[in-house]
Amino acid sequence: MSDVSIRLAGIPDRPIVERLWLMFRHDLSEFHGLLPDADGTFRNDRLHAAFSDPDWAPYLLMVGDSPAGFAFVRGVNASTRVLNSFFVVRGTRRTGIGLRAVQKIAARHPGSWEVALQDANAGAVNFWRRVATEIAGDAWTEERRRVPGRPDLSPDVWISFSTPTETCD
Repeated sequence: MSDVSIRLAGIPDRPIVERLWLMFRHDLSEFHGLLPDADGTFRNDRLHAAFSDPDWAPYLLMVGDSPAGFAFVRGVNASTRVLNSFFVVRGTRRTGIGLRAVQKIAARHPGSWEVALQDANAGAVNFWRRVATEIAGDAWTEERRRVPGRPDLSPDVWISFSTPTETCD
């Protein structure tokens, strides 16, 4: 499979990201038991923030001319960035594209990073542990944090790591 490229998604890319967002939320519905809203869409506050909040950066992942996923970075101007949402189309999973995309995104924003995920999503847990190890070696941490305002939910798993301050793409 071809290598992945990333680009900051602009307003013309929003319809593509919106369609990918539906796939992403559909995938997550397996772990959260969520159904779409009456109009067939899912909650999209993070999608909206990615394109409207100046402290967010939406990235589109591409394989050749085809969209292969997206990533939303929150806290672009903060000391710690959060990879808030990350999605790779099923047909490209387990090819290394996700890892390469995260490496490229993290290189554009060197410093501290955090990623939240759920224990029930074993594939995501394994993926993010591998990503953290590839980027930071043994210098990463994992902890459980309660979801603010949601005592009914299981704690999220937070993986934290840092990237070198020098950038390379």
